[in-house]
Amino acid sequence: MAELRSWRHRRAPGEPIGAATRESYYGLPVIHGPHWHWPIVFYFLLGGLAGGSAVLAAAARLLGGRSARPVVRAGRYLAFLAVLPGPLLLIVDLGRPERFHHMLRVIKLRSPMSLGVWGLIAFSLSAFLNALRQAVDDGFFGRSNRLVRGFQQLPDRALAIASTVPAFFLAGYTGVLLGATAVPLWARNALLLGPLFLCSALSSAAATLSLLLARRSQNDRAEQALAQVEFLALTGEVALLEAVHRKSGPVIGRPLRHGAEGRAFAGARATTATALALHGLALLLPRRWRQRLELPASILALAGAFLLRATMVFGGHRSADDPAATFALTRSDE
Repeated sequence: MAELRSWRHRRAPGEPIGAATRESYYGLPVIHGPHWHWPIVFYFLLGGLAGGSAVLAAAARLLGGRSARPVVRAGRYLAFLAVLPGPLLLIVDLGRPERFHHMLRVIKLRSPMSLGVWGLIAFSLSAFLNALRQAVDDGFFGRSNRLVRGFQQLPDRALAIASTVPAFFLAGYTGVLLGATAVPLWARNALLLGPLFLCSALSSAAATLSLLLARRSQNDRAEQALAQVEFLALTGEVALLEAVHRKSGPVIGRPLRHGAEGRAFAGARATTATALALHGLALLLPRRWRQRLELPASILALAGAFLLRATMVFGGHRSADDPAATFALTRSDE
C-alpha cells in the first residue's frame, strides 16, 4: 500500500530534488484517470464504422454512378445499424447513467464531450434518413402507396451531401476527444489521434463493405474502388501508428511497449501492416487471384481497428496512473 503524504516528505529549503521525486508522486497518480471500459471501446469501434460507412456511401452516391449502387445501399444500412448501439453504450459506461439527459441540456463549444454528444445525434438523424430513403427505393414499404410516395419526396442527393459533415465528424472526433484530455499518452499524440482514428474508420468501413459485397455483387468496379479506398486508408493508418509509437517516447509510451496494452498495440501494427501488404500485392495480380488476398486483408484490417481502440482506451488508464508519464509530459523532457 502506498505511503500517504505527510510533513516528513517535505523537501528542506535548498535541498535538490531527488530522483524519487522526479519519477513519482508518493506512489500516487498525479491526475484522475478515465473511467472508460469495454463499452467505450465498442462505441469507438462502431462509431468509426458507422461514420466511415456513411462517408463511403455518400461518396459513392455523388460520384460513383450506377456501378456504385451496391456500395450506396450497403453503406447506408451499415451506417444506420452500426450507430444504433452508440447511445446505449455511452449510457452504460456512465457512472450515473440516469444523468445522461443532462448532456442534452446545453451545447458547450469548448467541450469535446458535449460536441460529441450533439454530433452523434446529428449523425444518427442523418443515417436514419439515408437508410429510410434507401429502404423506400428497395421496396421495403411497398411499391405504390401514400407512405412510399411521401418518402420518395426526400431528396436523395441532398441527403447524401448533408450526411458528409456529421459522418466525417463521427469517424474522427473520438481521437480528437482523447487528445483533449490530460492523460499523457493521449495528450502527447493529440494531433495524431484524430487523423489516425479517421483513417482507421475509413479502412474498417471499406473492409466491412468489401466483406458484405464479396459474394453478392459481381460489380468489379465497385469492389476495386473499395479495395483502393482501403489501401489508401491503411497506408495512412500504418504511417500514423508508427508516428504515435515514435512520438510517445520511452516514458509516456510505456503502455505501448509493455503489458497487455503493449501486446495489443503490437498486434494492431502487425495486422494493419499485413493488411496493407496483402492489398498492395493484390493490386498487382489478376482478378481471380485478387479476391483470395483481399478477403483476409479486410479481416485483418477490422482486427487492427479493434486492437487500436482497445490499446488507446486501456493504455490511457495506465498512462494516467503513471506519475512519471505526467511529469515527462509537463516538463517536455523526452
